[in-house]
Amino acid sequence: MRRSVSGFASYLAVMTLAAGAGAAGVWLLGRAATPGQATNHGEYVWITRGADSVRAYVAYPERADPAPGVIVIHENQGLTAWEPTVADRLAASGFAAIAVDMLSSRFGMTPATGDSGRRLISRLRPDDITADLNAAFDYLAAQPSVRGDAIGVMGFCWGGSQTFRFATNNPRLKAAVVCYGSAPDSTALPRIAAAVLGVYGENDNRINAAIPTVERLMKAAGKRYEHDIYPGTGHGFLKPGRMGNDTDQPDRAWSRIVGFFRTELGR
Repeated sequence: MRRSVSGFASYLAVMTLAAGAGAAGVWLLGRAATPGQATNHGEYVWITRGADSVRAYVAYPERADPAPGVIVIHENQGLTAWEPTVADRLAASGFAAIAVDMLSSRFGMTPATGDSGRRLISRLRPDDITADLNAAFDYLAAQPSVRGDAIGVMGFCWGGSQTFRFATNNPRLKAAVVCYGSAPDSTALPRIAAAVLGVYGENDNRINAAIPTVERLMKAAGKRYEHDIYPGTGHGFLKPGRMGNDTDQPDRAWSRIVGFFRTELGR
C-alpha cells in the first residue's frame, strides 16, 4: 500500500503487530473458521509487493500432506465478510485458499460500505491487479504446506472477470473457475494455460449472451473451456441474498467446482 493513501494509520498498526514476521508478515486476527468446516488454521496476512502490501485471508486444510491451492477473487465491492467463508469452504474440501483484498495495496483495507468499495474498484489499474494476484500466487506457492505446482484461481462477478484475465497473464495456473464473469480480450486467450470452468446463472443474459462466442474463441485457440448454467438462478447466485441462492443450485455448483479443482489440481 502506498504511503500517500488513506488507511495508512491502520496499516502501520497492523505492520507493528506483524513486525519480525518477515517480508510477508502475518496478521493474526483470531478469526475462527466457519462452524463445522474443517480448517486447521485461518489467518489474515499482509504480503509485501515492492513498496506496496497486499492483504489476504488464508485458510489451510486439515491434512497430512501438502495441499493444492486456490486464489479467491472477490466481487466489485471489495473483500467482504463472505469471501473468507469461501476460502474456509475450499479448505474444508482439502485446498489451501487465499482470498485477496484487491483494494488493499492501493487504498488500504476494503471500506465498510459496498458503494465505497465499488467506487475504488473502478480506479484499479489492470497491471496492478495482475501484480497483486501474482504476489498472492507466489505467497501461496511458497508455503511448505502447499503444492506450488498445483494452484488455481476462482472469482465472482468482477472477480470472475479478473479470474479469466489473470489466466491470460499467469501461465503457472492450472485451473480457473469463472463465476458469472466476462472473458478478456480475444487476443489474450491464446496465452491461457489453465483449464477454465464457467459457472453461470440462468437469468443473467448480460453475461450469458457472450458464452457462445467465448466457447468458440477458446476452442479456436485450442484451450480447455467448459461451462454450466444453473436453472432458476441469477447473477451472483453463490452469495447469500442473490436470486437462486435459497435453492439447491449453489450446492450443485459447489460440487461441480470442487470436483473440477480436484481433477485439475489433484486431491
